[in-house]
Amino acid sequence: MENNIRDEMLAELFLNQMMKKFKKSKILGEIDQSLKNKDKEAFFRLTEELKSVS
Repeated sequence: MENNIRDEMLAELFLNQMMKKFKKSKILGEIDQSLKNKDKEAFFRLTEELKSVS
């Protein structure tokens, strides 16, 4: 029983880390796009969003 709980916790931790990496990657791509588009508003909004994910 203890092994199952430990395995569940490890799986949840792994999934959380993968989701965090995915979100960071997505935001970074959007930041790049905002720079290409010279969209200051989007850039500042996305950098704030990135701070909350990091």
